[in-house]
Amino acid sequence: AVAGSTVELGCSARGDPAPQVQWHKERGDLPWGRHEVDREHTLRLYAVTSADAGAYVCTAQSQLGTAAATTFLRV
Repeated sequence: AVAGSTVELGCSARGDPAPQVQWHKERGDLPWGRHEVDREHTLRLYAVTSADAGAYVCTAQSQLGTAAATTFLRV
């Protein structure tokens, strides 16, 4: 990603019952005041900086179990 741009990281999780979806950064916190997660579980990072680079993990959890996927961001 280019520094200063907006990045969208998708996460697809479906089930019955619908799973709870959470995003976190593998080492550190999501950028304070510069991120949001929409109804489709897409994580948006605004005005990214080199400090935002790293691994981001999407975790889906329901009564049936837990699944996780990791994506890597380079700035």
